[in-house]
Amino acid sequence: MTELRPHFHDELAHLERDLVVMGEHAGRMLSDSVDALIASDVPQAKEIIAADDVVDDLFLEVHQRWLETMALQTPVAIDLRLMSVILHVNSHLERIADLAVTIAKITKKAKKLPHDPTISTDLREMGDIVGEMIRTVMEAFEARDLDRALALPEMDRPVNRLNRKMVRKVAGLASDPELLEWGVRMMVVSRTLERAGDNAVDIAEQLAFLLTGEFREFTDASHHD
Repeated sequence: MTELRPHFHDELAHLERDLVVMGEHAGRMLSDSVDALIASDVPQAKEIIAADDVVDDLFLEVHQRWLETMALQTPVAIDLRLMSVILHVNSHLERIADLAVTIAKITKKAKKLPHDPTISTDLREMGDIVGEMIRTVMEAFEARDLDRALALPEMDRPVNRLNRKMVRKVAGLASDPELLEWGVRMMVVSRTLERAGDNAVDIAEQLAFLLTGEFREFTDASHHD
């Protein structure tokens, strides 16, 4: 078993590197999906949908290698925590990529509808913040930076506030049926961005667990404004 440990830690490092690559892809997809939405850029939206295959392949590869590593090794203490965190982060990143695809699909459906610039501005702000959240948490994961992980709930607060305000703003479009239809779709986008932010916070929770050995949810801190 002792001879297997160097290989085991090499495999853990490999899995972590793949997660960092996944984070880069998922974060880029999320940011690009908002760009495509605001610009009504259907070709870019189609590229984002196609790019999901890259993240899905990475997700499956990490999951398969995780299973193989667990079968061949007997992780203990910090190694076992890291294995648990890798599995959770892998799932959260795959979800973020799927959320980007949701926005890209809405871009295709909403292209011919009229737009409200105020709502578009809010969605742009939400997208910028969530994109920064994903970058921050993945950099924190790579650097084992607990302080940066703990900053995620504060970053998430404006995303939650903007999401809550979206219903009222969309209701104000009721006099124009086509604009209202667009607005309802944008409510879905807003909720999708809010969920992407939540996934970034969840990754931060996993990193805090890895570094401290104690798991605690950041949800209350991020949702009570």
